[in-house]
Amino acid sequence: MTQTATAPLLRWMVLPSPVGDLLLTSDGEALTGVAFSPHDELLERCRTEGRRHAALPVLAAAATQLGEYFDDRRREFDLPLAPAGSEFQLRVWAELRQIPYGATWSYGRIADRIGLPPGGSRAVGLANGANPLPIVVPCHRVIGADGSLTGFGGGVERKRFLLDLERGGTLF
Repeated sequence: MTQTATAPLLRWMVLPSPVGDLLLTSDGEALTGVAFSPHDELLERCRTEGRRHAALPVLAAAATQLGEYFDDRRREFDLPLAPAGSEFQLRVWAELRQIPYGATWSYGRIADRIGLPPGGSRAVGLANGANPLPIVVPCHRVIGADGSLTGFGGGVERKRFLLDLERGGTLF
């Protein structure tokens, strides 16, 4: 497949982690995705349309920073990010990055913070679920208004693991 200026070569690597293998993708300059396993379909696309490139600086930095996060030595990520999404999704994902390490916010709180009318939490939930950069853009820190763990693209058990990691033990 010939790459064009509008379709940059997809670069990727697989990173083992305590929550299973993570598929990291990049456009060569920024991190574009973090996918939980099983990611067979996406991995096949990476293999046919891209190039495995663990030495790419942004992928190497992402792997290092994720390792530090899982070792409880990193609380914030400092990576160039280029998630693909609508203007609204990008607003929600930017707000997710404001949730402090170890804290949780409700969908309603995020909706209120970005100026949505009452009932906007459903739209926030949809955007949250479409986040292509889980962990780095901490969608796992969003919970139900009643404090319950709600759905998570990586599965509720992974969400529980990430929240417990950030809170220093088993809390959920």
